[in-house]
Amino acid sequence: MAIGSKELTPSELDTFENERLVDELRKAKEELFNLRFQSATGQLETHGRLRAVRRDIARIYTVIRERELGIRATPAPVEAAPKKAAAKKSKKTEAAEAEVADTKEA
Repeated sequence: MAIGSKELTPSELDTFENERLVDELRKAKEELFNLRFQSATGQLETHGRLRAVRRDIARIYTVIRERELGIRATPAPVEAAPKKAAAKKSKKTEAAEAEVADTKEA
């Protein structure tokens, strides 16, 4: 029986870029700190969460290290699609841009 967060499966971690992995690692470490603090003060209700967060941290470290060694492939950066609003220009905008271009050339 594996206890862990369902959000950070190894197959999902493969799709994250390096910056997102570091961000998830930071969040998991903050959560672990908070859980340890709750445990020390006697406020922790689910002790299994400590183990799950530690395992999530280990998974993230493993993926980062495997990428450094070239064992695991880094996902290709996804290019953002152009915004539809920016792609469609009104006739007034096109005319104003044409005027600016004409004045720059002169």
